[in-house]
Amino acid sequence: MTTLAGFRNHFRHHPEHFLTITHSTHFRLQLMNKTNEILFRDANLADAEALGAMLPQLADFDIPSKRLPEQLWSGDLEMLNATLAGEKPDSFIKVAIDSDAPQRILGLAMITLRAELFNKEPSAHLEALVVNTDARGFGVGRRLLAHAEDCVRERGARSLTLHVFSNNHRARSLYDDFGFDSELIRAVKWL
Repeated sequence: MTTLAGFRNHFRHHPEHFLTITHSTHFRLQLMNKTNEILFRDANLADAEALGAMLPQLADFDIPSKRLPEQLWSGDLEMLNATLAGEKPDSFIKVAIDSDAPQRILGLAMITLRAELFNKEPSAHLEALVVNTDARGFGVGRRLLAHAEDCVRERGARSLTLHVFSNNHRARSLYDDFGFDSELIRAVKWL
């Protein structure tokens, strides 16, 4: 059985091979005649430990000097646990899994449905988007974000918002590619 880690190792040594990404609910990593499929499903309470272990990756960039890594994900951990426990009816979590190893979670998107800040139209907020370290580089984040957009659109949202640190270049590049407009800046002056 070939895993995403195996594919990643192969592509490191054979950059002439390429990934083919489909525009359906799934995407396929193709290598010769081997296809690995990424599937999406709702997170459940049994996923809590694995999902919680992924959240520290939200601080996997050059964080601001006055911040501690835990500050970037501890609130998301509380929200994740409350959402999985059914205490946040307007929030949901989608996970990406490897079709060859469905117990292995590759990434998560945690979303809250809420009114848009200014015009109060139906909207959604991307609370967290995390791709497991060993699944990076295969387009999992892109597929999760596209899937999240489809999910909130189906639920009536007319926009999707998110917060991202200015120096989280990897995340900002993804959001820019998806057409997110950086219309609001949050400034901090430490006293």
